[in-house]
Amino acid sequence: MANLYEKYVWEVPVRVTHWINVICIALLSITGLLIGNPKLFTLSTSDYLMGWIRFVHFVAAYTFTVSVVSRLYWSLIGNRYASWREFVPFLTPEGRRGMLDTLRYYTFVSRKAPHVVGHNSLAGTAYFVVFLLYLTMIVTGFTLYSERAPLGVTHKLFGWVMVLFTNQGLRLTHHMTMWFLVAFAIHHVYSAWLMDVKEKGGVMSSIFSGYKAVRKEG
Repeated sequence: MANLYEKYVWEVPVRVTHWINVICIALLSITGLLIGNPKLFTLSTSDYLMGWIRFVHFVAAYTFTVSVVSRLYWSLIGNRYASWREFVPFLTPEGRRGMLDTLRYYTFVSRKAPHVVGHNSLAGTAYFVVFLLYLTMIVTGFTLYSERAPLGVTHKLFGWVMVLFTNQGLRLTHHMTMWFLVAFAIHHVYSAWLMDVKEKGGVMSSIFSGYKAVRKEG
């Protein structure tokens, strides 16, 4: 007979970086849209509105970068559910089977919901892609940011990207990646809610408390 018990899954750094990323992506998306398509909200240039919008964008960008780097570091020293191995399940036969089983459930081919303690295999792979999108946003964003100071430190770190890609190509990539992340966020909330209802494991609340309800056979 199966029952449930609470298990500590998501450590504090995982939860903190998760919510920092949520806030930063929201701020970066809103301010980024305004920077890419500026509107006239004031009657005087002394109001410095666009300057403040750019300032919020840059502060959020630095904060987001620190958060992503911190999460990557924690994937090396955290518990098994925070480990980088959770994001590459496709490297093992068991992980690939898990991806297929989860996909069958998401596409309504199977009625059996996968019950895993950490990320399911399909979610882990999706997060791997998301982190690639994060890195794309960081590199393209700081490369564009570095243009303001051709002799600055940022330009020395990211200026080489301008040799490989045009300015407009970088802007388009930066903009498109934002929409990919927005689309992922919508699906992420839906799938987390779905698994919370079907698994009854407290998926939604676990990102606040760190605890999930896990099945125990007995």
